[in-house]
This record gives sequence, structure tokens and C-alpha cells, in this order.
Amino acid sequence: MLENITALVQARFGSSRLPGKVLKKIGRYTILERVVKNILLSRCIKEVIVITSTSKDDNKIVDLCKKKKIKYFRGPLNNVAQRYFQALKKKKLDYFMRISADSPFILPSLIDQLANKMRKGKYDIVTNILKRSYPKGQSIEIFKRNIFLNNFKKFGKKDLEHVTTFFYRNQKNFIIYNQVSKKNCSSFNLSVDNISDYKRAKFISARLNNLYKIEPILDLYKKYEKN
Repeated sequence: MLENITALVQARFGSSRLPGKVLKKIGRYTILERVVKNILLSRCIKEVIVITSTSKDDNKIVDLCKKKKIKYFRGPLNNVAQRYFQALKKKKLDYFMRISADSPFILPSLIDQLANKMRKGKYDIVTNILKRSYPKGQSIEIFKRNIFLNNFKKFGKKDLEHVTTFFYRNQKNFIIYNQVSKKNCSSFNLSVDNISDYKRAKFISARLNNLYKIEPILDLYKKYEKN
């Protein structure tokens, strides 16, 4: 088990398509709480930090974190990469895992698969989005801390928002493992970006009994789409 790997959950309150989406509830818990809880169900992650901004809007995210005793870090609103850089400079760790806060069905088993791959191989980056085959909302990236910090000054303008695109654009310079799903499920969207996604997520959650396999989630997804 990787002893020093921390999950950084990228979260913000502002959203043009679904404002405050990460604090909307699915059942008993907000989407953000669900993401944190799912991550902590994995065997390889013992620490989660919510990475949010210093914007007043994100005070609501910080309030939830304080209430639920979830660790958090605040940095620039628009320069998301800088937010990560500041958090990583402050936090001493070997690896970090990047997960979006709008992913209420992120699989603990998938987190463990990628974390174990990082443990067993000599990789700079372990990911499942270099070549997408998993559903949106199942995106996981694990980076060596120093690889990110040492290359931050080379980031272009677009990289400041998307955080990891620099590394994929320059993939020949890094040792990257990209995990591919046995079945291409990239057409499915399990993240929550708008009200339609939110309604579908509530439908799936109310009927889901197994959070360790993707198939039951996708079956419910297809059932909802048929209605």
C-alpha cells in the first residue's frame, strides 16, 4: 500500500450550467461528500483534501468541509494549476491523486487499481484519461509530486485551467501508464454537469447497491435513459 498518497478533490461552487452543484444532495449526502466518502472506501487512500478557491462563493464549500471535518486548501479561483502548486508546496507527500468533485460514483476499486499500478511500476503518472475508455466521472490521475512541481513553470495559459494537459501534450518526456477499460464506456457520463445529469444521478443512487463495479451503475444509467 502506498503510505504517502493523498487525494486532491478539485471543487468550486460556481458553475454556469448548475450553480452550486457539488453541494447539491443525492440522498443523504452532498455530491462533494459522496466523492470524499467513496475515495476513503479505497484501500490505498487515507487522506483527502478538497482543493477549492479563495472566492467568497467557495466559502460554502469550506463551511461544509469544516462541518464534516474534511481537510481543505484554498488557492486562486481561475489559476487552478497554481492552486495545486501551492497545495503541493505546503503538503509533503510523494504522490497525489486528482479527482473532480462532480464525480459522485467514483469507484473505490478503480482508485485502488490505479494506485497499485503506481506502487508496482516506475511511473511518473498513472491515469485513465490519456486515452479515454472509462465513463466521464470515473477520471483518475496520480502524479509524482515532484514531477508536477518541477514542470509547473513550463505550463501554458490553457494548462493553468486544465492542470494536467501539459503532461499529456508532452507525454514523450514522462513515464506514463494509461489504464484502459476492457469495454469502451467513454460515451457514458457519470459526472454531474447540469440538471439532467443531476436527475440521472439521483435515479441511479436511489437504486444502486454495489459501488465496487461499474456494470450495475451503467445498467441503471441505460434504464434511466430509456424512460
